[in-house]
Amino acid sequence: MAFKPVQKLVVSRTLSSGKKVVVGVLAQNRHGVFFQYDQAYLSRFENLSPFAIHFDASLQQAPKTPHGGLHGVFADALPDGWGLLLQDRVFRQHDLLPASITAMDRLAFVGNSAMGALSFSPTSEYVEKSNEEISLDKLGLNAQAIFDGQTEVVLAELIAAGSSGGARPKAQVYFDDDNPNLCRTTPKPNDEAWLVKFTSANLALGHEESVCEAAHLTLAEQAGLKPPIWKLLNAPQRSGAEKWLALRRFDYVNNPDGSSGRLHLHSACGLLDADFRSPSLDYEDLIKATRMLCKSPAAGQLQFKRAIFNLLVCNQDDHSKNWAFLQSDKGEWQPAPFYDVTYSPHPFGEHATSFAGFGKHPPLKALQKLADAAGFARWPIAAQVIKELIEVVSDFNKVATTLGVTRQTACLIAEQIRNSTNAINRTLG
Repeated sequence: MAFKPVQKLVVSRTLSSGKKVVVGVLAQNRHGVFFQYDQAYLSRFENLSPFAIHFDASLQQAPKTPHGGLHGVFADALPDGWGLLLQDRVFRQHDLLPASITAMDRLAFVGNSAMGALSFSPTSEYVEKSNEEISLDKLGLNAQAIFDGQTEVVLAELIAAGSSGGARPKAQVYFDDDNPNLCRTTPKPNDEAWLVKFTSANLALGHEESVCEAAHLTLAEQAGLKPPIWKLLNAPQRSGAEKWLALRRFDYVNNPDGSSGRLHLHSACGLLDADFRSPSLDYEDLIKATRMLCKSPAAGQLQFKRAIFNLLVCNQDDHSKNWAFLQSDKGEWQPAPFYDVTYSPHPFGEHATSFAGFGKHPPLKALQKLADAAGFARWPIAAQVIKELIEVVSDFNKVATTLGVTRQTACLIAEQIRNSTNAINRTLG
């Protein structure tokens, strides 16, 4: 039977209560992809993407770039890197070339498993049904073998758990308290939703990726930057890792009656049409957009602090997909928790998101410009915030070794942090 690209999808939103409502319709033809809000949604809710989509019943064509011909808010539901690799494996198993698959086909493949509140129907016929319950060890070892190129076999459960973004092998899973090593790809009442990041010798920090990120999350919490809730899980000996990092999903709502709901999640990449594959975002724009969207000076100052933290700890993979916002059912926005924060140097030391026009070593005038955008009343107040962040990150070595980072790796990262903090201290004078 000849392959027929998806031509129409119904977009739905799961509310925090668990109730699902229709948002509108996506359709594509040879001219592109079009979206139209449902009239009932317009009368009851707020805009899902206020900077890019008109909140009316008009037919709105998606831009050709930078989201593969989709509107940014829907492109957010697509995986990248790891998740695309898994999708492509399935398509090839059905003798379909990934190059022939449209973004709408990929949305249909994601179906109900996207991060955030949006879902797409009908679901692709190529999605395999999983057995749902599986040991986390088995899931992680399969993910690692695929990532390392050691197997072509992909577990159906890994496909079902693999819709999240990023390049690292990972899985969206659900746990209950009775058996922490047994996980599911669809939730049961009272389950908690987690994103588990696996490791590989082929990653920049090898099998220490999880413990290094845990150290940075610890410092971010101490600095009041609101990272996700996390925990380290024991990894099987065969994996080569001591620990895997699990992050509790912040888009997932556990209700008192045992039901589950969702919060709408929108990345800065999708919101601002900033291509995450290349440096296309500036912290000044991110801070201003945050204040406008969240209607809160405090939210803008939080983003300023996070930007400085990234500068201090050499998190140079701070691209536009690593910044996001959550929308409540009532339409109120807030910055999402501070995620994907870890030591991640780029060639030439350039950050993916620039500091008032500077990719590295921002001068005093750039820092002052960001502080002004964030709404600090006077520069000395912002300068004091920076000094407090320097004090927090100076504790990296101690925190990292406590969490199991090897002495060699901890010292290497601590040295880079010292270089960063010394540079900023010189800038501050």
